[in-house]
Amino acid sequence: MDGLLTPISTSRLSASHNDPLLQEVVLKKDTSKPAHSSGQVIPKSPEEALEVLRNEPDYDQLVATLRFLGHEESAGSSFSIKDPSPITAKLVQVLVSEIVPNYWTLLNEDSHENMSSAIALLLSCLRSLTGVNAIIVRLRALLQEAKLDDNKSKRPDIAINLAILLNLACQLLKGDEPIHGIWTAATRTLSGNLKTRMLSQEMISTFGSGRILSLTAEAIEHAKGHKADVDISNIWLANGLEYSKWLSENIVKWQLSSPAPEETKICSELFLKALRLGHSDMVMKFVLTRLLLAQGADNERFGLLLGSLPRSEQRKMLFSVLKTLAGDYLNRLGTCDTEGSSEMVSAVAGAISSITKNDPDTLSYLVEWLTGSSGAGLGDSIGIRRAVVAVVSQDRDYIISVLEKSIAQFGDQLYVKHSPMLQQEVHAQVLLLSAGYVHKISPLKLSLLMRSSPWLNAISNRLSSSNQRARFLGMVIGEGLSSLVDKGDKRLNFQLEETELPEGKWYKSLVELQDTVGSWDSLLKPPEPMQKKTSVKKLSHKPAATQPRTQGFIIEELSDEEMSEQDDIVAYEKPDSDAEDSDEDPELVKRDKTKAPVYIRDLIRYLRDTDDYDRQKLALVTAPTLIRRKANHGTEVSDHAEELATLLVGLQDKFEMDNFDNLRLQAMIAIVVAQPQIMGQWFAKTFFDGDYSVGQRSSILAALGLSARELAGFEASEYAEAASFPSKSLPEKVEMLFISQGPSNAYHSPSSSLKPLPRNALESVATSITSSFLAPLSAAAADSATGPDVLKLSTFKSRLSGDNATNNDDAEEQLVSNPKIKIKSRTKPRVRAIPNTTAHLISTSFFNPLTARFQAALHSSVSRIRGIMFQPYLLALYLKTLALLLHAAGPSTLALPQMTAELWRLLLSTSVRAQAVGDVGVTQAVLFGLLTLLDLNEYRMRDICQELGKEVVETEGWVASVFEGLRGGDEGGEEQRTKMMAAGVLVRLREGVEKYRLMMVGDLIGL
Repeated sequence: MDGLLTPISTSRLSASHNDPLLQEVVLKKDTSKPAHSSGQVIPKSPEEALEVLRNEPDYDQLVATLRFLGHEESAGSSFSIKDPSPITAKLVQVLVSEIVPNYWTLLNEDSHENMSSAIALLLSCLRSLTGVNAIIVRLRALLQEAKLDDNKSKRPDIAINLAILLNLACQLLKGDEPIHGIWTAATRTLSGNLKTRMLSQEMISTFGSGRILSLTAEAIEHAKGHKADVDISNIWLANGLEYSKWLSENIVKWQLSSPAPEETKICSELFLKALRLGHSDMVMKFVLTRLLLAQGADNERFGLLLGSLPRSEQRKMLFSVLKTLAGDYLNRLGTCDTEGSSEMVSAVAGAISSITKNDPDTLSYLVEWLTGSSGAGLGDSIGIRRAVVAVVSQDRDYIISVLEKSIAQFGDQLYVKHSPMLQQEVHAQVLLLSAGYVHKISPLKLSLLMRSSPWLNAISNRLSSSNQRARFLGMVIGEGLSSLVDKGDKRLNFQLEETELPEGKWYKSLVELQDTVGSWDSLLKPPEPMQKKTSVKKLSHKPAATQPRTQGFIIEELSDEEMSEQDDIVAYEKPDSDAEDSDEDPELVKRDKTKAPVYIRDLIRYLRDTDDYDRQKLALVTAPTLIRRKANHGTEVSDHAEELATLLVGLQDKFEMDNFDNLRLQAMIAIVVAQPQIMGQWFAKTFFDGDYSVGQRSSILAALGLSARELAGFEASEYAEAASFPSKSLPEKVEMLFISQGPSNAYHSPSSSLKPLPRNALESVATSITSSFLAPLSAAAADSATGPDVLKLSTFKSRLSGDNATNNDDAEEQLVSNPKIKIKSRTKPRVRAIPNTTAHLISTSFFNPLTARFQAALHSSVSRIRGIMFQPYLLALYLKTLALLLHAAGPSTLALPQMTAELWRLLLSTSVRAQAVGDVGVTQAVLFGLLTLLDLNEYRMRDICQELGKEVVETEGWVASVFEGLRGGDEGGEEQRTKMMAAGVLVRLREGVEKYRLMMVGDLIGL
């Protein structure tokens, strides 16, 4: 063994107590390699550069190597580090895994002095698809290593390396040209369609799949948890909004450079991927604005981008464009009765025409959008429908097709009976608009259509409908189209007050509109808020002019009478101490205290200042009262309602304020109460279309439900009294007389002591309403269980004394165990159906937008809201909100049959019942909705069994299965409460089924 190791030389050192134990050994450099005058090695080939990088070079050697690799075709060589090759992959791997972790800090320090220094050379070497993938692979490897060491002592360098790689990736991809530059560098020497196609697929997968976004987000969370020394505050790649914006900027920049057809296709694929990253509205608006609606933009660029997509994707993209144009330019016009609305509609029509002119087949998508079951811009104003119809009217066959399909759909009995009313109103507008264009293009064709059987059946089915709103639409369309074709006494005129109201006249005037396809120059500037005409009222008393302050002192001689008056003034006593002077530290005393906002614009400014705690707190405390006070005085609230609501919905509890959720909710309720007709629809649209969390969407539903109850008189807000002016209040003694002697109403019961609403205010209201629904049933069940009526003196006395039978254990047990108990009808007086303006407002501005948009989301395969809506808590809250809105409208609303049918069918939809399986919260919400429907339609059971016979039988079967599937063993628990609600629904339904069984026989034959 001793012969295996042979010493080459032996040297002995004299022992010295002053010499250190560890001494530095300097290795001699190999003089055979070429050297620079400064001593660093200058590589002449990629292999030499790889060897230098692997041997831990010093700073000068690193700079010389990076300079060699960064200059393409240097020293007469055709090598480029951006070309995909084996040696390139090795070089990039060494740079990412060894050079960057060791030299990053030094390179950053040097970059502050000279921007064209080594860090710029490093980024130039890594700015390729190989470099980006190497960073992704390294990030994934470090994250996997960190996950494996969860139960062990973690390496401190993992978090540091993750932070360094995150900063490297952000600087590498910064700007709007990296993607285009990476493609140009990679295809410089690439030949062959197959290789090009593979490279394009790899680029789309790398930048469009969200892989970079997810990895950087996970890495930044790990780096934050371990407190890396490297700054990670500006990692924009981990922000979904910033990444989507960066990807959109690169797509636009690439598309503006007039790329080849294969490059345009890559841009289209990246654009499609960007829309699926969660910020589709922002991406669509950004690309549309830069490519089509910008100064000097080539109008064919966006059309080419859209035309490179598959046909199925073109349709979705075109619909998204229409939605963006409607939201940015036309929704603010409302019914388009304002001045300048025709010019804006014409400009939007010109923009749509420029997109579709390169591909005539896209007109068929516009026809589908106008006549499809999802609705032509459901929830948007009529402006977008006017613009699309104007574009389609350029082709005679397509506009006639729109009219024919609209007439056939408008008269379909199933469509009239089952479609949401908001959707029917939208299609009615399309029918009237297209009829006007057909009359202009071919009057004979319109005359023939009005003599055809589809038209006659449409009017007949509309007039025979039990829905009052459906009949109204049939009448206004009949009169509107008849005014175009028939003359004199032959014109159709129903001579009803409804058709002569402003709404009826507006519908009939749509046949006279003729919009043109104009220039979209007016869209190039940002839209300005519409100026509302307001009448300035003259003041009866002019304010006294303020006297200018004079300088110096004024000496004035007072008479004896004035002196005697001055003697009556009692002076204030001097305080013993001053609170401000008692503070030991003068620096802690805040002299410039923030003042409460007086105007709505001040309130908006305070809410936008998210970094100032005092302003945020003061704005939230003041907002409910200020909004209510300003609601009926001037146009401050109406002009800034949407802006104010947007700030409140998206407001975050950054400072963890006390009672934050209640204050924000009360401010939102104040906005809805101040402008119910506008803000009810706006909040419903925001709930489905906005990019908000589940908690923020829940606050929107709470605001809609509670504000509707306040408008109907069920609730009273403490802020309403605080916002009222003293001139509108009675003297205290007189007010007490009215309060003490005022009549009590079952539907209007204001509370004497108002408290702040809790976060689960809707659930509390729903629970109280459920108890009021089940109280008579529980009392009747208790009566049937205790014996004959002559022996029930104590029970009768207890009811007279005001005891509530809801909490009676015997009644609950009897009702749960025997749901077939027959309950006698209650002695509530029958309510006569009379016009109710509040009920009409709740129906049109609150209930219909919510149900129609939910139906549209169910039938849309690309709707992003589907995944959010079927979150159990949010779905249950949504169903309870609809039931509360129906309850707030009351039994006297004329739209009760329509609202009942829509809510009943929505509760029985397959998607809702599927979510109720295994989830007690959703099941309770469905049962609460059914209880509300049965209670409000107590005296309409004959009509219910006649119109909704199949739904009644189907509901009875489903509720019976729910009742049998619940154990109900936990007294007072959720299952017991759910079983009690199911029993109440069964009792009410079986009453109606037994009473009107013969009437339902015809509807039950097919079941």
